[in-house]
Amino acid sequence: MVESAVAAGFPSPAGDYLEAPLDLNELLIPHPASTFFIRAGGESMSGASIQDGDLLIVDRSLQTRHKDIVVAVVDGEFTVKRYVTDINGKRLIPANNEYKPIVITADNELEIWGVVTYVIHKSR
Repeated sequence: MVESAVAAGFPSPAGDYLEAPLDLNELLIPHPASTFFIRAGGESMSGASIQDGDLLIVDRSLQTRHKDIVVAVVDGEFTVKRYVTDINGKRLIPANNEYKPIVITADNELEIWGVVTYVIHKSR
């Protein structure tokens, strides 16, 4: 496991202090039985650094809170959006102004599949 941060500028002697192999499952998935991966599609969450093709780590065991980014099913359609609940009701908000919020009404069927805990994307 890496015990310290690595310099993003010039090389650091920190490499001498690496102790054990890095286990991404241990680091990124505290609840393995309730965690799944899903690939993002589209650009509606680009303002939240979620790009088309990114791998999302989603935890179903977490209680959904106001402003969490969630994987949801609305009327049978999957989406990834920011969950907002307030005096105006429930909404799924995109992080791209080119997309409209999804207002949840009594006519909609909403199921939250889980909370996005990590986003993995290639740097180039």
